[in-house]
Amino acid sequence: MNADIRLQPLISAFIAHLSNERQLSPHTVDGYKRDLTALKKDLADQDIADWRDVSAHHLRTYIGAGKRQGRSGKTLQRRLSATRTFFNYLAREGICSTNPAMEFSAPRSDSRLPVTIDTDQVSRLLEIDTTDWHALRDRAMLELFYSSGLRLAELVGSNTGDISFDDNSMKVRGKGNKERVLPVGSKAIAAINTWLKIREQLPKGKLEDESALFLSERGKRISPRNVQERVKKWCVRLGISGRVHPHTLRHSFASHLLESSQDLRAVQELLGHADISTTQIYTHLDFQHLADVYDKAHPRSQKVTDK
Repeated sequence: MNADIRLQPLISAFIAHLSNERQLSPHTVDGYKRDLTALKKDLADQDIADWRDVSAHHLRTYIGAGKRQGRSGKTLQRRLSATRTFFNYLAREGICSTNPAMEFSAPRSDSRLPVTIDTDQVSRLLEIDTTDWHALRDRAMLELFYSSGLRLAELVGSNTGDISFDDNSMKVRGKGNKERVLPVGSKAIAAINTWLKIREQLPKGKLEDESALFLSERGKRISPRNVQERVKKWCVRLGISGRVHPHTLRHSFASHLLESSQDLRAVQELLGHADISTTQIYTHLDFQHLADVYDKAHPRSQKVTDK
């Protein structure tokens, strides 16, 4: 039996633990599976066939190989994080006594500010004036993205019963299946109301998912890829420049809200961030915006030209 096969059973047990006991989203579980499959392959290449034999040296070799392959710092950090979580699981199960992944850090990635669009571009994107089935659905989705700062997975996973029209709020299941309640703006509520009136008038097929808030034209719960393609389509049609993704609207929601309120803790809760340090990147974005305005407008910030 080769090393690759001997390492696999505990990965399979860990993946089942994440899915069944911790109830992580399928997207998150798939991410762990990919990262641990890459780890397993690298360890097998190093002739390691037992998780108890893995040392910090072996893991450094694994991370170093990823760096030489051109993997980003963010990817290497994610891989190391997945490895640490896996070895914590092995320790709890009494299989390993130490966690070798805790003995070093992955290379740091270049910090990149999230991409946003300004309020004028957002307004243009939300001014979909056609009234066919697809357009009414898409407008409701876009309004909800920007109104409440949802993640893509949260939007496609939402159900009709999650919306409360009594108090204009919405129940959202975020990362780790954690639930939070978000306010929904009046324009988003109106767009959702309009969408629900024609939701079952499917252009093709028949209704297959009665609970899903947003459907494909064939009656199934809309897929993340479908949402991405629809956002791209509307940006092209409405003349919005740059690469705009569903997450761009979440970033724009956070940036615009923080710019107006300066309440970092509230923005953290609305976004569903477990750690406020994740939310703090929007303070850097806000400062960059202020710095750009200053450089363009302040008379003492202008470059001195030679005379």
